[in-house]
Amino acid sequence: MVDTNIASHFMRYPEGKTAQRMRSQSVRSVGISIIAVSELRFGAAKIGSARLHDQIEWVLTRMTVLALDAPVDAAYADIRAYLERQGTPIGANDLLIAAHALALDLPLATDNIREFSRVPGLRVENWLD
Repeated sequence: MVDTNIASHFMRYPEGKTAQRMRSQSVRSVGISIIAVSELRFGAAKIGSARLHDQIEWVLTRMTVLALDAPVDAAYADIRAYLERQGTPIGANDLLIAAHALALDLPLATDNIREFSRVPGLRVENWLD
């Protein structure tokens, strides 16, 4: 599963590191959480860019959009409680994306290793290294 920043990198650099990594996967086997898609769409809406909207649609044709479903809610609750007890919370959307990846037993490709590495059991990969 790719995080928002990996999808954004793919849009900006369609021949870059992220694109190379995606090409090494089978067709449409790369998933993206609906939460990350929401963040991408918000970015386009906020600046009112039709071009960015079109780029998002293009990127989404190359990925599988993963809907939220149970047991994401249970993973969310466990992760949030743990991180709050540790005094190391993460952002609300990142928490949902992490819970989504954990619930589906998928690694999360992200450039935000520092934040996501706080989530116990979450496998993180930096596709930009």
